[in-house]
Amino acid sequence: MWYTNMSMRRYAPIIVLQLCILSGEPVAAKVPALLVFGDSTVDTGNNNYISTVVRSDFAPYGRDLRLGNGQPTGRFSNGRLTVDFISEAFGLPPLVPPYLDPSANMSSLASGACFASAGAGYDNATSDLMSVLTIWKELDYFKEYAAKLRSFQGEEKAQETLTEALYLVSMGTNDFLENYYAVPHGHGNAAKYPTAAAYGGYVLGVAESFVRALHALGARKVDLNGMPPMGCLPMERTLGGACTEEYNAVAEDYNAGLRAVIDRLNGELGGARIVYGDVYGPVSHALAHPAAYGLENVEAGCCGATWRFEMGYLCNARTPLTCADAGKFAFWDAIHPTERLHRALADAKMNTTLHVFL
Repeated sequence: MWYTNMSMRRYAPIIVLQLCILSGEPVAAKVPALLVFGDSTVDTGNNNYISTVVRSDFAPYGRDLRLGNGQPTGRFSNGRLTVDFISEAFGLPPLVPPYLDPSANMSSLASGACFASAGAGYDNATSDLMSVLTIWKELDYFKEYAAKLRSFQGEEKAQETLTEALYLVSMGTNDFLENYYAVPHGHGNAAKYPTAAAYGGYVLGVAESFVRALHALGARKVDLNGMPPMGCLPMERTLGGACTEEYNAVAEDYNAGLRAVIDRLNGELGGARIVYGDVYGPVSHALAHPAAYGLENVEAGCCGATWRFEMGYLCNARTPLTCADAGKFAFWDAIHPTERLHRALADAKMNTTLHVFL
């Protein structure tokens, strides 16, 4: 549990929910579908079906995905992602299907669909750097999905599904790590801003516009996620293993701004309930208290010879020295969490903000 001073009576349903997540038992919920937008932390395989090098549809990715028979699915992890655990916690399927998968039909997509694209950012220029879907292309696919859902379920049932569905949005890290800091002087819009804080203001503006667009299309329940302690990702740590605190400070400033955006949206968008998805807090807690999560290594990724730089094609079946037990690691590769950390994040989110949708 993330908070030990809870009133047992007040939070009994949440404790039961936590036990259900751990046991794998589904929970009856008021959320008929989970609709996901964002980047590689929530992409369940869309990049498999577009022309980009940002992909993970090869071993050893997915090696511990029991429901996928240990086969790579395009998830940037050794197993399931946070969104998969959240889906299961709401009584929905344990794997969220990628919308672009040609084998997915509306029978499977009606209870959840992922539109996310690994490498994407709120800034279109970030997505262009990786040749992946922009956030607005993700929205276009959602519009297409909504039209198909109306044909499949009928207008009234589909409207109910789209209104009661939970919309989860998680991105922003790539805008800074893969664009603002990685490209000299930034790329596209990033080059217009002299400081990371100023660029963060631009990114927040796009995030706000995106949620407003979702609301105009019928979204009423939105989990708008903040950024993680990105300075503690294996690739961003110092040679001595310390977190890059400059990056963490940028993430914290951005998250504070995102909370203000959420407050404004809740005050202006009729019928909407938008919650702040805290990623920074739970991930920081796990990294600071690894033993509480069964973790032994929080500084390096499981996959790779150096454990600091391998991701994507650099993490492959021929990569030497990939760890034997990913469950002891917080990170699978140089950027992405292991299934264990994804599960911890899902538990934390369900215990704090997402339980309001039960």
